[in-house]
Amino acid sequence: MASLLIMVPIILECHQLDNNNFNGTTIPASYGDMSQLLKLSLRNCNLQGEMPDMSRVPKLLYLDLSSNKLNGPIPPDRLSENITTMLIANNSLSGSIPSSIWQNRTLNKMENLTVELQNNELSNITGSTDLPPNVTVWLQGNPLCSNANLVQFCGSKSEGESKSQSPTNNTLLCSCPPSYEDSPISDGCACAAPLLVGYRLKSPGFSDFLPYRFEFEDSLTSGLELVRHQLYIDSFEWEEGPRLKMYLKLFPVDNHFNHSEVQRLVTLFESWKIPAQPPIFGPYELLNLILLDVYKDASKASMKIDGVKSFTYGELATATNNFNSSTVTGQGGYGKVYKGILVDGSVVAIKRAQEGSLQGEKEFLTEIELLSRLHHRNLVSLVGYCDEECEQMLVYEFMSNGTLRDNLSAKAKHPLNFAMRLRIALGSAKGILYLHTDANPPIFHRDIKASNILLDSKYTAKVADFGLSRLAPVADVEGTVPTYVSTVVRGTPGYLDPEYFLTHKLTDKSDVYSLGVVFLELLTGMQPISHGKNIVREVNVAYQSSMIFSIIDGRMGSYPFESVVKFFTLALKCCQEETDARPSMAEVVRELESICSRMPEADAITADHMFTNVAKVVTPPPSSSSSSRVKYPYVSSDVSGSNLVSEVMPVIKPR
Repeated sequence: MASLLIMVPIILECHQLDNNNFNGTTIPASYGDMSQLLKLSLRNCNLQGEMPDMSRVPKLLYLDLSSNKLNGPIPPDRLSENITTMLIANNSLSGSIPSSIWQNRTLNKMENLTVELQNNELSNITGSTDLPPNVTVWLQGNPLCSNANLVQFCGSKSEGESKSQSPTNNTLLCSCPPSYEDSPISDGCACAAPLLVGYRLKSPGFSDFLPYRFEFEDSLTSGLELVRHQLYIDSFEWEEGPRLKMYLKLFPVDNHFNHSEVQRLVTLFESWKIPAQPPIFGPYELLNLILLDVYKDASKASMKIDGVKSFTYGELATATNNFNSSTVTGQGGYGKVYKGILVDGSVVAIKRAQEGSLQGEKEFLTEIELLSRLHHRNLVSLVGYCDEECEQMLVYEFMSNGTLRDNLSAKAKHPLNFAMRLRIALGSAKGILYLHTDANPPIFHRDIKASNILLDSKYTAKVADFGLSRLAPVADVEGTVPTYVSTVVRGTPGYLDPEYFLTHKLTDKSDVYSLGVVFLELLTGMQPISHGKNIVREVNVAYQSSMIFSIIDGRMGSYPFESVVKFFTLALKCCQEETDARPSMAEVVRELESICSRMPEADAITADHMFTNVAKVVTPPPSSSSSSRVKYPYVSSDVSGSNLVSEVMPVIKPR
C-alpha cells in the first residue's frame, strides 16, 4: 500500500497526487511548511484524519481534498489567507463552518473565492452568512441544509461546458467568405480569417475560470506578441483532473495573417516556446492547431537554410531532362538517383524520394537543416533540396567515380591498387569520425557500406546517405552521456553489428563494425554476403588457418607485406562481435594514419599516382612464417605526428 511522502521539497509549487489509494494515511504536517506551494490536490486518495494546517503556506491558492475520509472540524486558523479555491466535498467533516473563511478577505475585483463542502456532516455556520459578491459556497448534502435560513447555500451546483457569447453582435449581419468571420477587433463589420487553436491547462490553480479570464488573455497574447483583442476564447470546459480545455481563435489585425506571421505562431505553439505564464495557470498542452483554407500555402515553411539552395521542381526537371531514365545513376530504398546539370553548368546528383519514402514536411526540413551543418572533405556535400509538387528531393555534389562497391567489382575499368584502397579507408574513417565527434549534434550513421562510400574525380572517399542516421545521445542536465541509443534495427545485412541486431542498442561501435566489413572488402574484393558465405566468417577462418594471404584481392597488385598485415589486423579488430573489443573510430583513424606513414617511400599514397604499379612485388613468406607474421603486434602508440591520444591495442587472437 502506498503512502504520502513525509518530506517534500519546500520549494514545490504544485503538488498533485489525485486518485491514489493512501488507505489509512493522514496528511503529513510537513505539508504546511511548503512556503512556495500554489496548488495542493489530493482528491480521492482515501486519506484520513483532520485537515492539515496550511496557515504557513501564504501563496496557496488552490486546495483540493475532496472525496477522502477527513473528519473533525474546520479550524478557522488553518487556511492560507490568499486561497481562492477550497474543495473539500465528500468527506466526514463535522461541526460548524467558520465564516472567517470568506469574511475579512482581501479579494481584488478580478478574483473569486469558491468553497465546496458538499456531502459532509457540517451542522451550522458560525458568524455572518452574508457572502461578498465574489464568493461562492456550496453546502448541499450537509445536515445544515435542513435549516431554512441556510437554504441559499444548498442548491445544486451546475456542471458542464461554459460557452462564451459570439465575439460580436454583428456576426449575423456580416456576410463573410469561407474561412473568414467577423473580427472582434473591429467595431463594425470586418471579415478576418482566424487561426484555430485547441489548448488545455493541465493543472490550473483555480476552479472558476471566469475571474482569471482576462489575466489569461493578457498573459497568452503577450507571449504570442499579439494584442489582447486578437485572442478570442470561443469556448471552454472543465475535464477530470481537473483540467481546463478551451478553443481559441487568433485574429489578424488586417483580414488575414501573412505567411511569416502564420509560421511564427505555429512555431511558438508547436515548439513549446511560449513564454511561461503565471504559475496559477500551470502547464499547458497543445491539442490542435487548424489552418483554414486561406492559410493552406502558409503551412509550408518558407524557411531559408544557410548553405543550401531551395530548388523548384521545374529546375530539377530541366536538369534531368524531365527525369529521363537515361540520367538514372542508381536506385535504393529511398528512390532513384539522377545525374543532373543545373543552368550554371554544375553537375549534381538528385536523390528523388519515391512514394512510400516521403516524410512529413517538418521531418524533411529538419533533416535538411541537419545535413546542411555537416561539412567535411570526406562527407558528400548537400547542395540543396526541393519540397513542392508533392515531391521531396535532395541535391548533392556529383561523385564522378561512383561507389566504392562499383570500383571493387570485377567489371571495374581501373582496379584499385593497395595504396588507393588504404587512402579510401582512411578518408572514410575520417568522415565517420567527424560524424561521431564534431557534428552538432553527433550522429551515428548506422548504414555504412561500400555502396555508401562515393569517390570523386580524384578518388577521394566521401561517406554518403544519412537516410538511416540517428542522432547520438547527448549529455543530460547532470552531464551524463548515455552510451547508446535504443532503436529499431535498420541497416544492410552483412554490415550489421551483431550486438546491435540482438539488443537494438546503437552505439558508435556499430559504425566501427560496419566500416570493418568495408575494410575486409577492400582487402579481399569479396562482398559481405555472397553465395551463403559471410565475409567476416570467411576471413576469420583463413586467419585461423594461416591462409590470410590466400584471400587477398589479386586485382590490387603488389603490396607491402607489413602494411597489409596491419590493415587486416585492424579490420578484424573492428569486426569483433563484442562491442567493447572494438576500437573507437578515433583509434581506427590513428592506426590507419600509422600504416600510411610506414608505407615504403615508393608506395606513397598520392592522388597523382593512383593507377601506377606499387613499387615491386612483395611476396608473402612461406606458410609457416606467414602465421607468425600475421600476429604482428598492433601498437598504436607508434604513431607520430598525430594529435589523437595514443593507446596500445593488443593483437587479435585467433578463435
